[in-house]
Amino acid sequence: MAPVGRGRTDLERVAVHVPDHVVYRDFAEQTVALNLQTGRYHGLNATAGAMLAALRDAPSVAAAAKRLAPEWDVSEDVLLGDLVDLCDGLEQRGLLETRAAE
Repeated sequence: MAPVGRGRTDLERVAVHVPDHVVYRDFAEQTVALNLQTGRYHGLNATAGAMLAALRDAPSVAAAAKRLAPEWDVSEDVLLGDLVDLCDGLEQRGLLETRAAE
């Protein structure tokens, strides 16, 4: 998420998109992602998998944090930082893309 800051206002303007070359599969204990371009599998623990699902369904990163924070009894600010870190890691591996929220 290099072009965007980490403030709440910035993250209200950022959404995530799963590229066509990535396939995710949810299991009880983890989510597995396959990058079809590289042929590499990546495993996400249950927490990261739930975060990814919220990011895919939400209109923005900030909206995903707002939805998850009460469920997990954590502040939105802490969760925003965790979501940004997850997005950064997945983006570096070609497993998701960030773009302007609609």
